[in-house]
Amino acid sequence: MTGSTRREVPATAQWEVLALRYATKGLPAAQALLDPDPHEAESRLDYFVWLCRDGKRNVLVDTGFDREEGASRQRVMRIHPVDALRRVGVEPEEITDVFITHLHYDHAGNLRHFPNATLHLQDAEMAYATGRCMCHARMRKPFAVEDVKTAVEMVYRDRVLFHEGDYTLFPGLRAKLVGGHSKGLQMLVVDGESPLVIASDALHLRRYLTDGQIFPVFGDYLQTVEGYRMLHELIDAGAEILPGHDPDVVTLYPRIEDDWEDAVIVRRRAAQQT
Repeated sequence: MTGSTRREVPATAQWEVLALRYATKGLPAAQALLDPDPHEAESRLDYFVWLCRDGKRNVLVDTGFDREEGASRQRVMRIHPVDALRRVGVEPEEITDVFITHLHYDHAGNLRHFPNATLHLQDAEMAYATGRCMCHARMRKPFAVEDVKTAVEMVYRDRVLFHEGDYTLFPGLRAKLVGGHSKGLQMLVVDGESPLVIASDALHLRRYLTDGQIFPVFGDYLQTVEGYRMLHELIDAGAEILPGHDPDVVTLYPRIEDDWEDAVIVRRRAAQQT
């Protein structure tokens, strides 16, 4: 499927879903794949946060990184996630819930910007990010220690709701524990006639579903490939998968604003359809 063809945006009974691209990174194929084809062209990773809203709650899926962290890792910030939210009409104080897929630097920065939000996190993820695995430089590389410290501080301020395994976040939003890429990685399923899976880093790039490759950063290889099997089962059941870092997201779905290429609408609320 090419980026020239836009997908029809279906309506759900309850939740509107927006994908907001906030940063990008050019990445040679040799770094992008575990077993790269040396003849493959350069690949690129984009960085997203996702907003689910139903008119009452604003659920932010991941919070991105800040400018300093991005610069330190040679990422190009296109727009700060908070500014992207404001552009779609949501102030940071209006975020009611933050669903953290995992605590890697590009998914769990900026937590201090959302003072009224409850943070939803898997037990396994906090244990991973603060436990003995972080004694190993390669395993802690995707984490930013200041972001992990902020998450711990939020625990002590009664701002974190921990979960163990699959659960219903709110009616129409279901969390599924995947693990693999990070020990407590969770993804969010938006219910509807065709469910939408906000896969985050359970699937970095759409092509990994068919080419047998995986992203080379993982806490558990078996859980990673089992996560791909889970995604295939969801596809067989009629679900649509939204990958976590694929540049095709901003070409497959319609823009929220004609002159803003970084924000697309993936699902509309049924009440909004004309």
